[in-house]
This record gives sequence, C-alpha cells and structure tokens, in this order.
Amino acid sequence: MSITPPSGINTSISDDGLSQQPWWVEQWMELINSYRFKKRLERAWAYAREGHVTSIRFEGRRVHARVQGTDEDPYKVKLWLDVLKDEDWRYVLEALTMKARWSAQLLAGIMPADIERAFAASGRRLFPFKLQEVRSECSCPDKANPCKHISAVYFLMGERFSEDPFVLFQLRGRTRAKLLEDLAAYRLQAIAESANQSGNAEALAIDASSSELNPPHPAVLDPTLWWRYDAGLDGDLVVITPAMEGDTGLDAAGELPLAEEPRFPEAKPRFLQHLRDQGQAMAQQAMLEAMAAGN
Repeated sequence: MSITPPSGINTSISDDGLSQQPWWVEQWMELINSYRFKKRLERAWAYAREGHVTSIRFEGRRVHARVQGTDEDPYKVKLWLDVLKDEDWRYVLEALTMKARWSAQLLAGIMPADIERAFAASGRRLFPFKLQEVRSECSCPDKANPCKHISAVYFLMGERFSEDPFVLFQLRGRTRAKLLEDLAAYRLQAIAESANQSGNAEALAIDASSSELNPPHPAVLDPTLWWRYDAGLDGDLVVITPAMEGDTGLDAAGELPLAEEPRFPEAKPRFLQHLRDQGQAMAQQAMLEAMAAGN
C-alpha cells in the first residue's frame, strides 16, 4: 500500500516511496490531512491499513464503500463532488484544446501540473479547495463528518487516483471515455476552423488582387496624382527650401535598368544627364511657383 498516512503517524512505508507519489495524489491527501481531529485520522489510517475497508466502487460521480466497524454489518459510506455543468465543461474542453501538451499528458495517464488553468476558464476547479467541498455520508452513528470510516475511504481513494487520474474527472461529471471523446471532437473542430480561416484568408487575398473588395488607390491608376495634395496647408507650417545642388532624386533611385547600345556608348550617360538637367529645371520652376503662391 502506498497511500500517505496522516501527518505525524509512524508507518512502515519508506520516505522514498511516499515522495514518488504523483502530485495529484498528494494534493488530494492534503485535504484529509488538514482535518483538525488528528486522533480520528489515526484511527482512520489504521482502518485503511488493516483492511477494514472491504469494498470501494465508483458508480458515476459517486464513490460507494463498505467499512467494517464495531457492528456486525459493515457501514455504508458515500463520497461525491459537485459536478460541473455542460457549459462549464465546454470552457474546460476549449481550454484543453488550446494546448496539445495537456491532451498528450492526459492520454498518457498523467495529470498536467497546471491542469487547474484549464478549469479556471469556467471559474471552477478540478480539485476541491477544502475538505468541506467533498460531500460524504456514513451509516455509522457518529455525527462527525468525516468520521473515521469516511476518512479511511479518503486514504484509499488516494491510491485509486494514483492508478487512474481520470477518476477525478469522473467525480466532476466526465468519465474517461466521455472526456477523451469530447476532447478529440473539440480538437478536430479546432483543426477544421483553422483550415477554414486559412482558406478564407487566401480567398480574400485573391479577391483583393482583383480589386473588387479592396480597390487600389486612385494614384495607382493616375500617376499625375502622385505629387498632388488638395488639402489646405497652414502657411506658417510650410517651409519651402530649394533642393541641394545636383539632387534630382536619380542618385537615390540607384542604377537605372537602361539598355546598353554598343554602337553608341555615349547614349546612356547623355540620357541620364538629360534627366538631371530636366530635374533641376523643374525644381527651379516649382520653387518659383511656390514662392509666388506663398506671397
């Protein structure tokens, strides 16, 4: 038996064995070990260790157990958690779908260490936060809850969780088969939606290229609009300066892809010089017109 004894109780189980327990089992055991009646926990631990729990079975979200006490017939014990609503599970499944690691770990029978982040999307928890959140009943005459019979079942449930972490999901309303089935369906839906979005993006790009949904700027069709500005300008904010000597924009444009003419090697440099001369002349004319308009 590898269940964790109550705090302060001596046991033959080695510390190494206890440290190897899965973290979700330790978290469950912290609930029962937080119980303030330590003497009752000691008796419950003895019941669990000595075989007084004669049977434990999981039926849906409820745990049914028989614990042999002082009476001739075993006491009947029931434990259960509040189940999550379908709407809550929808949020959980959507969150689980967002991380492939969570799905892979669950399929491998490992409880993700940050699994509560998936449940946080629904505002609920997988693990009970306090002992009172675990509902329980016992047919014994003890009015305290949990009694030693219920507590003994707590300890053995930790052993069951170690073997199958999906029991925790079952107590919240989803069996292993149902959870994995729903998770697979949500992942397929997410893949399909991602593919549709990619297809829609490609379709929009094609439509945009045909200029039906996203027509080009008028200046693309009419080069005369390239340097045109129709809006009014505040004269105090406009400063007109001549271009630097020899600056016509040709140098910034880089090497022009002009064809070479072997029979007339002077053609290319003459053409470029003509462009520079024209640029300077146009710049001077623009400067004169701007100054005249400013006055």
